[in-house]
Amino acid sequence: MIKKQAIDFSSSGSIKLQDAYFRYGNSILFENINFDLSYGKISCLLGVSGIGKSTLLRLFAGLVSPMAPTKIFGVTEPPAYMGQNDLLLPWLNVLQNTLLGPRLRRKKQDITRALELLKMVGLSEHVDKKPRHLSGGMRQRVAIARTLIEDSPLVLLDEPFASIDSLNRHKLQTLIAKVLSKKTVLLVTHDPLEALRLGHRIFIMEGIPAKIRELKITLGDNIPRNTSRADVLLAQADLLKSLAPDNNQ
Repeated sequence: MIKKQAIDFSSSGSIKLQDAYFRYGNSILFENINFDLSYGKISCLLGVSGIGKSTLLRLFAGLVSPMAPTKIFGVTEPPAYMGQNDLLLPWLNVLQNTLLGPRLRRKKQDITRALELLKMVGLSEHVDKKPRHLSGGMRQRVAIARTLIEDSPLVLLDEPFASIDSLNRHKLQTLIAKVLSKKTVLLVTHDPLEALRLGHRIFIMEGIPAKIRELKITLGDNIPRNTSRADVLLAQADLLKSLAPDNNQ
């Protein structure tokens, strides 16, 4: 169902990271990474905690300075970025936090669109509340709405559903697939089934220093996929083996 495949860095129509290198002190986090994101597709990146997935995401976002010889191609404007922490401003309410990006850039604030997105994430009755009155999962949903309101062609998501309950996670995955259907998306996740539900392409980051390899999946491009499908469940088992090849359980 899934087989290893070298990344085709020469493929056209993509955003590319070339010869990516990053270190903390004397420790090399990753090196010689060639990685591309297909335009208009969702790419999912998996790997163990601390291996460098978030750092790689922040490289695409321009939040960390690239170290030589790292080069990035195809990013034409600042991406929409959602980190692991919701980063809501405590003195702003839900609606104001959702509109924070346009406000900081002194752009027109589309209140109608913001209210529509807040309804989609199940927060239409909480628009006037401050973050301290919200649960962790609700705060995360505000952060998702704040990300979705951005109109950048590149969207970077770092475990956006990590603190959200299973039912709302499933709904939000469907929403992400719908709203971002024509965007180029890089989604970092620890959930193999989530990657198989949303990913047109799936990558694994592994090793010390870390490298990236792509998994070839044959599940079709109709996103989001039905996770009760037999081929999706079989692919999940294969993906788990790929993530932990020394685990025989």
